[in-house]
Amino acid sequence: MAIEVKLPDIGEGIEHGTVVGVLVSVGDQVEKDQPLVELETDKAVVEVPSTAAGVVKEIRVKENEDAPVGSVLVVLEEGDAAGDAAPAEPEADEGAAEEQPAEQREPAGEAPPTERPAPPAQQPAQPAASNAQDGNGQSGLIPAAPSVRRLARELGVDIHEVPGTGVMRRISADDVRAFASGAATKAPAPAAATAAPAFELPDFSRWGETERQPMSGIRKATVRSMSTAWGTVPMVTHFDKADVTEFEKTRKQYQPHAEAVGAKLTPTSMLLKVVAGALRKFPDFNASIDVEAQEIVYKEYVNIGVAVDTDAGLLVPVVKDADRKNMIELAAELGELAEKARDRKLTPDEMQGGNFSISNLGGIGGHAFTPIVNPPDVAILGVSRSTMEPVWNKEKGEFEPRLMMPLALTYDHRLIDGAAAARFLRWVCRALEEPFLLALEG
Repeated sequence: MAIEVKLPDIGEGIEHGTVVGVLVSVGDQVEKDQPLVELETDKAVVEVPSTAAGVVKEIRVKENEDAPVGSVLVVLEEGDAAGDAAPAEPEADEGAAEEQPAEQREPAGEAPPTERPAPPAQQPAQPAASNAQDGNGQSGLIPAAPSVRRLARELGVDIHEVPGTGVMRRISADDVRAFASGAATKAPAPAAATAAPAFELPDFSRWGETERQPMSGIRKATVRSMSTAWGTVPMVTHFDKADVTEFEKTRKQYQPHAEAVGAKLTPTSMLLKVVAGALRKFPDFNASIDVEAQEIVYKEYVNIGVAVDTDAGLLVPVVKDADRKNMIELAAELGELAEKARDRKLTPDEMQGGNFSISNLGGIGGHAFTPIVNPPDVAILGVSRSTMEPVWNKEKGEFEPRLMMPLALTYDHRLIDGAAAARFLRWVCRALEEPFLLALEG
């Protein structure tokens, strides 16, 4: 029996994607959940898995071709080449994908371009691929591993009702536990995109030759998220400078120790630890505004996004629980996430859940810039290139050369007042100037 593998509803308002890679050939034997196609969406490059086991009979898409939701990607002949039935799924946990070795370059970027969507509220309609029943006795394709379905049975959860938060709304063990505890809630509808300018463009060809190129998925997301942010958040930027002379000496001193365990101690990785301490000390900066409910949402976790410059545009992977990790752990994790961002291998989960962002342009240049807050965050820290400057030493009564790092804190003025922003950024500066302060107060 021929089975059409279609592009399912990926969620998050995504209606189509660009095929960047076809991973199988006609005649290949594939298993259920085996990746068939790599698809570029607004968020990242994701793999589209097979909905059944079988032999590839026909491939209906090509690289660089646009594929709308519901379109047929691959046609399978069910079972083996000889027509045998597809093998049953083994009851075993999914193995974690082997991480790619991290290239330890310094992440750099401007303002976060990507939206951080809430987990979808319900499962999308999936193409009928099998009449097999899941562990709860209901028919239909359940985007979950056997181990996750087994966990649902053990917890007495109907897996059909669990909202998946993974790629293609795949259900994870955490989704099942959250649903069982009552933590899973309906997600708000995505914000309307403001993709088109309010004015009509002139005919540029009147003045010379032109060329039009389609926007990439990341650029489309940038247009939407930045337009939404600029139109909804009243932003103010506060500037300060930190004397990082001792900070830089410390970083270089412990660099060999970090390299010995496969990490690179960059200024951004050390800033992660400093900012995590500041977010604990100033909880308003680790919060979000619920305008509809007229409430402030304070978060008990500290997740920090870091803007990474890639060939395709800016991506913002999120370092989770940054306050619970030491600088070596943060350096290693940031290096891995930055490498995955440049290779377009970030998963949606690795780009969600951030409370605050850091954008470091110091490796490129410039003495100041104003980063844009990415809602639902209420603040973002911009870092520019450090330079040697003459600083007056009161005790010695003379100027002396000091390495100064320019910092810019953009914040949502609906929640954060100017004085609070000044105190937050001054604490960050002092923690950079006096490393022991982080251990003392962080």
